[in-house]
Amino acid sequence: MEQKISEIKNILQAADLNGLPDFIKMYEADERAGVQSLLLKARKKMADYEKEVARTEKMKAFEKEYASYYYICGIDEVGRGPLAGPVVAGAVILPKDCDILYLNDSKQLSEKKREELYEVIMEKAVSVGLGYVSPERIDEINILQATFEAMREAISKLEPQPDLLLNDAVTIPKVTIKQVPIIKGDAKSISIAAASIVAKVTRDRLMVKYDSVFPEYGFASNKGYGAAMHIEALQKYGPTPIHRKSFIKNLI
Repeated sequence: MEQKISEIKNILQAADLNGLPDFIKMYEADERAGVQSLLLKARKKMADYEKEVARTEKMKAFEKEYASYYYICGIDEVGRGPLAGPVVAGAVILPKDCDILYLNDSKQLSEKKREELYEVIMEKAVSVGLGYVSPERIDEINILQATFEAMREAISKLEPQPDLLLNDAVTIPKVTIKQVPIIKGDAKSISIAAASIVAKVTRDRLMVKYDSVFPEYGFASNKGYGAAMHIEALQKYGPTPIHRKSFIKNLI
């Protein structure tokens, strides 16, 4: 008895990537249009996976170049531009045989994908460190120095300590570990991309919590950046304790 197309569709949905070649082999002789459509989806899924594996391998170029260093750490920050909230730095040491796919600059990923990858990174990473610098401290020392301070804090929380730092663009002062600054590193190194994702998800979650304390400013949606709603609320209600005074002096 011929299998229903709905049954074949369920088999495809249940198949993992390793099972797709067998699925294609099993049904490729079935000439029904519905089955051929499912085979097309299976082949596309395999092609997309192979493309992502190749992209990820390309993003391991710096990790491979410096493979003689045992603990390689990616560093990135989030929150240099917002009017409110802290700057957050992430430091991530991935395992040498890291098999995490879809790592990329956090800004290139959907919120859902960042959240998914955050959980995978936290599970598989050798070590993760986070650094926070408050709005008050940002006002005191300026955003660039605050960024460096957050990065140093993130590094200090790693266990084990890294042998090498792959940084997104910057060289961090007062750090004795060898550093390699990489322009647009969060799109070129899986370690920096992982740090970017961890920092972004951490800061976004924090700003959502602040939204419940200061609901007028829309922090859950704008994350402290200068969206129109945020600026209007700032002008109407004035600054909150988490606003950066040095960033808003020309807005109020």
